[in-house]
Amino acid sequence: MSTTSTSPTARQVWSRTRGFLLAAAVLAVAGVAIAALRSGGEHGRLDPRSSDPHGSRAVAELLADRDITTKVLSSTAEATAQAGPDTTLVVTRPDRLSDDERRELRDAAQRSGRTVLLAPDATSVSALVPGVRAASTPAPVQQTPPDCDLPTATRAGDAELGGYRYSTNLKHTDACYLRQGLPSLLRLTKSPDNDTVLLGTGDPLTNERLDKYGNASLALQLLGSRPHLLWYMPPAAGTAPPEGEERGFLDLIPSGWKWATLQLGIAAVLVALWRARRLGPLVHEHLPVSVRASEATEGRARLYRRANARDRAAASLRAATRTRLAPLVGVSLSQAHFPEVLAPALADHADHRPDSARAPDITTLLFGPTPATDAAMIQLADDLDRFEQQITAVASPASVTSPPRDKDRTP
Repeated sequence: MSTTSTSPTARQVWSRTRGFLLAAAVLAVAGVAIAALRSGGEHGRLDPRSSDPHGSRAVAELLADRDITTKVLSSTAEATAQAGPDTTLVVTRPDRLSDDERRELRDAAQRSGRTVLLAPDATSVSALVPGVRAASTPAPVQQTPPDCDLPTATRAGDAELGGYRYSTNLKHTDACYLRQGLPSLLRLTKSPDNDTVLLGTGDPLTNERLDKYGNASLALQLLGSRPHLLWYMPPAAGTAPPEGEERGFLDLIPSGWKWATLQLGIAAVLVALWRARRLGPLVHEHLPVSVRASEATEGRARLYRRANARDRAAASLRAATRTRLAPLVGVSLSQAHFPEVLAPALADHADHRPDSARAPDITTLLFGPTPATDAAMIQLADDLDRFEQQITAVASPASVTSPPRDKDRTP
């Protein structure tokens, strides 16, 4: 494949693209670094693997010192399958569960030795523990005395409780840590080996609050009554795939990153539109060296072809032909681009040609529509050149002095 002076070299291509490649490399490295930093101790609120202030790793390590194993679960099916008399099942966000998941979890609670529900709201508590109601307005979390005879609460003493408060008419219940007349800790005993504990807030289990007041004692007694602790953390709404369906890579990207990528894409398009150079007339420039007109014509033609600008190429060819033919038929250059002036003058000269029966439609030829294909574009150029030669041949040389034709002259 032949190359011309307009073909970019490898050095030019590298100079044009190295900025974009460098920006892409920086973004990739930054993404990997952020992912590596966030893959350590941060897992979310009340996560026993998380060491951040809102995590619960401290209580999990204290339980491990007492030979109590902690296992994190992420689905209701796992909780249902692994619940048993020797397990304590902790559910951190019952409000994230669907109706079907709440029914399954209620069955799991009947098999588990103890079930601890952290901050269940009015909807979830009525489904998980029928007969219990939650107050509509949560109370502030603050130091609160036990206010009950439950040994677990009396040994712990004051603790930071509040949040949701509960009421029930069921028997065999213990109501502790009253706030505004309602308990923020409610224990329902179904049998000597099975009970359910409702905590209005999970704050006493967090790393930043565990060492305050009796929070640690209360947490260890509630979660350490059985040798195995199942810590169920329901995923955020809309993130869990349907049963039997696998999630793709894009489903694992947080929604914030998707919006950021969309915004960056829009910004890139706007910058591209801002920096794009529109085609326009040739700019006269004093070049340090002489450039053959044929090379300039070829370069301009390549630009038109790369931009698929047949309309501009056809308009340029027609305008140059009209400019050269107008003086031959006595039309001024100021009137050369008006079809109602130039076409009749050219028709008068075309009628005197020996082959006038095959005269083209002058208006269509010089002022017609844009060619639809490249082949039609080439045909238009041939027709214009042939028509110009025919008009030049019959024009009177005594009436006008025609400038010499130069094959290398640009239109």
